[in-house]
Amino acid sequence: MNKAFRILVRFSNRIYGAFLSTRPEPVLTSPVPSQDNIARLILEQKSATEALQTFRWASKLRNFTHNQSTYRALIHKLCNFRRFDFVHELLDEMRSSIGSTPDDDTFVTIVRGLGRAGMIKQVIKVPELVSKFEKKPTLKLYNSILDVLVKEDIDIARQFYRIKMIGTGIQGDDYTYGILMKGLCLTNRIGDAFKLLQVMKTRVGMPNTVIYNTLIHALCKNGKVGRARSLMRELVEPSDVTFNILISAYCQEGNVVQALVMLEKSFSKGYIPDVIAATKVVQLLCNHGRASEAVEVLERVEERGGIVDVVAYNTLINGFCRLGKVKVGCRLLKEMELKGCLPNADTYNGLISGLCESKMLDLALEMFNEMKRVGVNWNFVTYDTLIHGLCSGGRVENGLKILEVMEDDKGASAFHISPYNGVIYGFYKENRLEEALAFLRKMENLFPRAVDRSLRILGFCENGSIDEARRVYDQMVGEGIMPSALVYANLLSGFCSKGCVREAFELMNEMIGRGYLPVASTLNALIILLCKQGKVGKASKLMEDIIGRGCLLDSGSYSPFIDAFCSSGDFHKAFMFFLQMVEKGIVPDYHSWNTLLVCLCQQQSWIEDNNKSCHLTSQLQAIIQT
Repeated sequence: MNKAFRILVRFSNRIYGAFLSTRPEPVLTSPVPSQDNIARLILEQKSATEALQTFRWASKLRNFTHNQSTYRALIHKLCNFRRFDFVHELLDEMRSSIGSTPDDDTFVTIVRGLGRAGMIKQVIKVPELVSKFEKKPTLKLYNSILDVLVKEDIDIARQFYRIKMIGTGIQGDDYTYGILMKGLCLTNRIGDAFKLLQVMKTRVGMPNTVIYNTLIHALCKNGKVGRARSLMRELVEPSDVTFNILISAYCQEGNVVQALVMLEKSFSKGYIPDVIAATKVVQLLCNHGRASEAVEVLERVEERGGIVDVVAYNTLINGFCRLGKVKVGCRLLKEMELKGCLPNADTYNGLISGLCESKMLDLALEMFNEMKRVGVNWNFVTYDTLIHGLCSGGRVENGLKILEVMEDDKGASAFHISPYNGVIYGFYKENRLEEALAFLRKMENLFPRAVDRSLRILGFCENGSIDEARRVYDQMVGEGIMPSALVYANLLSGFCSKGCVREAFELMNEMIGRGYLPVASTLNALIILLCKQGKVGKASKLMEDIIGRGCLLDSGSYSPFIDAFCSSGDFHKAFMFFLQMVEKGIVPDYHSWNTLLVCLCQQQSWIEDNNKSCHLTSQLQAIIQT
């Protein structure tokens, strides 16, 4: 291959004839193309051979002569294809062809080409190549070499700087030090970066803002935001980039106060935060429940001519949805459209999620249909969010219809198991366990491994082989398969039946983390176990947490507490739980009534105290009447 290419270079006339016979001449807009035209034409070629053919063809055009730019374009293409041996031939040819030696930009092109090829030793030797043409390497060339070396190995770059530059009397400029600073910061050599900063102050005066920003960014990346803030004070005039770096860093730390302080300082300097920094502030405020302030931030950015893109609006909309203010999110959708910012699938997905969380399922379906009307394609997240929302909201049949639409849209579903698990969760929440099992079996063709693992777990749990069930569960998770609510519920009940409290708690946390809230029957098994083991306080905290998450309890959730307190003779606490149950609209079962009344009969102090007795009698009568 190299031999053929060498012949191609040396016998250009023969190549030119072959080229004309196999390829039409390039279409030119003027009788004599300019050197820039030919340079662009060379750069458009798809191989080194074609680039050289184009160059030689142009050489034969009447009244056309090559110049530095056309030679540089050809050298660039040859470097891209690692034809460095022929690059040297072209450099030698230039003196006789165009009457001048290669210019600085040509050598910089060679340096960058060698760098892309990873030929670091050859990069370092380029100044020697320049000297062969009786020229002195310029600072621009040294900087280009340094830039390549920094990306490869900071230690080699520093050695080159000390020996080849400082050692030969080449004094660097701001760009030189900026390259070194970038290399040190990218490799987290913060101490050396500060030493370099001091060297700059003694040799070239005050470093420029770009160099300070590089170090400030490195400090922030390493979690040293306070030190970065102190370094900022050395700047006479911080730039907008300086503020953007620090605003983003404080947001990353979750420091709302300092993020807003930096934002205000940025505004006071006449700067406008970029869209990334502004979006991070919005996200931080929304995470702290301060979505209204986030609206003000975006309005101020827009008023000053800053960019607010769809990502910023999506962040704001999601913030309001998480706060339960989904209608505000819907208004923001209309506002962004009026301002010319078109919503995307993420916008609608966030709103659909918010509507489902707020139990506005009809509006969620309307939003789903609106996406199609306005030409925004449904994606997997759209289907998954809506199916889970509908099924967990008691509308499994609607969820199944959306699942059918998803299955017809092959590109969007991509055979993810999550929407199918959403349907199973819906059946589980409605206590339609037989239908859940039947649906699981129907999934076998799509998800054979997931169904196999699930059925084995259910079988082991039914037989009381909880250790085997846990082994298969761990295997399932290790394979990246997402278990369904049916698997979690059966496994959790199995742990409770064996008295494995810690394992049951861990599994319930995993279950909730997957978005599956346990129904009362599943939760009751763990409450009963905790109360039997005397861990009533822990059981009480679990109940509070579950209620806060929106789980619906039944009389079986409260009975274990009433039993536990009555057994210890604490009628007052037992009665408090009894009242809580009634206040939540749950009708006490026979067992709870019986346990409470037996306990009362044993409480002599309550019976003898007329005030307590009368008050209790009236409360019980009120409960019975309701």
